[in-house]
Amino acid sequence: MYRTAMEQLQRWKTKERRKPLIIRGARQVGKTWLMKEFGSNAYERVVYINFDNNERMRNLFEGGLEVERLVTGLELYAGHKIDPDNTLLIFDEVQEVPKALTSLKYFNEDAPQYQIVCAGSLLGVALHQGTSFPVGKVEFLDLYPLSFFEFMTAMDKRQYVELLQKGDFDMAAAFRRDYIDLLKHYYYVGGMPEVVQAFADNRDFNEVREIQQRILSAYEQDFSKHAPNEAVPRIRMLWNSIPAQLAKENKKFIYGLIKEGARAKEYELAMLWLTDCGLVHKIPRVSAPNLPLKAYEDLKAFKLFLVDVGLLSCMVGLRQDVLLDGNELFKEFKGALTEQYVLQQLKTIRDLNIYYWTAERGTAEVDFVIDNGMDVIPVEVKAEQNLQAKSLKMYREKFRPKMSIRTSMTDYKKEDWLLNLPLWAVGDVGGMVYEDV
Repeated sequence: MYRTAMEQLQRWKTKERRKPLIIRGARQVGKTWLMKEFGSNAYERVVYINFDNNERMRNLFEGGLEVERLVTGLELYAGHKIDPDNTLLIFDEVQEVPKALTSLKYFNEDAPQYQIVCAGSLLGVALHQGTSFPVGKVEFLDLYPLSFFEFMTAMDKRQYVELLQKGDFDMAAAFRRDYIDLLKHYYYVGGMPEVVQAFADNRDFNEVREIQQRILSAYEQDFSKHAPNEAVPRIRMLWNSIPAQLAKENKKFIYGLIKEGARAKEYELAMLWLTDCGLVHKIPRVSAPNLPLKAYEDLKAFKLFLVDVGLLSCMVGLRQDVLLDGNELFKEFKGALTEQYVLQQLKTIRDLNIYYWTAERGTAEVDFVIDNGMDVIPVEVKAEQNLQAKSLKMYREKFRPKMSIRTSMTDYKKEDWLLNLPLWAVGDVGGMVYEDV
């Protein structure tokens, strides 16, 4: 399975001042597979250590963090000498042994020749429990479910991706029907690697739903197993409210939809837990689209999205027959699946800050505003072909952005102030917003 993150790992390997790398991401987005695949392709040897229920490794790291001592212990565990030039050390579920996380500081300072990649599904949660984190001594790579471009590659449609990446939209328009069918499948299947692999192998929509249900059940079990007992019921309630939140015309998160009379303070821990696990994306509102967007963040207003569009379509019980109904799928569920899809593609673009904007009295809303470090770019999402972009026009008149993007079911078209981008080409946004930076 092709993952663009593999290219990031290759660049990390060849860096002159490389630091230990931590891969962040929700459970089951493919972190372990990625590390092992990278190791087998790019190194002569791999030493893989899973810290979950690993008493010997816990004892090793609890005994002291001198690098020479740790390497001796790792060699005994692996059964061979570790040559730092051609061996990849993989620390998986590293949050289970906090001292192993702390040790990365000493590897970076005292023995930078060792090449270490780490991952942990609940890493963010562990950090809030007081784990000593090696600030400034590590690098990060964020891993998400497969993007639509990666999904097309998994469906053996790599040429379709290359067509879009080359910007040949005239040729792509001739294959519009194929792109739309692939996009429908992506809305249903999503990007969780196990689900995509099963669908690529068997094209069985029932099997897709079974695996998604299993993943959702595993997440629910994580709530009970790892979250503080007093927070578990609220985590469940908040998690289960997200489809209803996204079904609203105005997708701003409303605590009252979780439970009548619910207040923000009661759900702070639940929200933090879900975001730390990477299971939800919190997209804040900005009061004004100026750089840096962070300075204009409205702390009380935000939208919540799930980690994956396929899991969302599973939670709302999206029917298979919708895949046959023209473009109805893109309107289904009040465009929530489409907004979730677009957000999911934007999240895969590195160093992109994502917010949304509404006028003070709620008279206009732009679905996303993104900040590439130089400009603020509004992105309006349309679930169909109705292109009445009143909010975007109001935004433009008020703020005069250099570039505005509207993504919908229509074909590519560049106008004076507006770029019309087909939904199936949203993965190209990264190249477009960074081309002049």
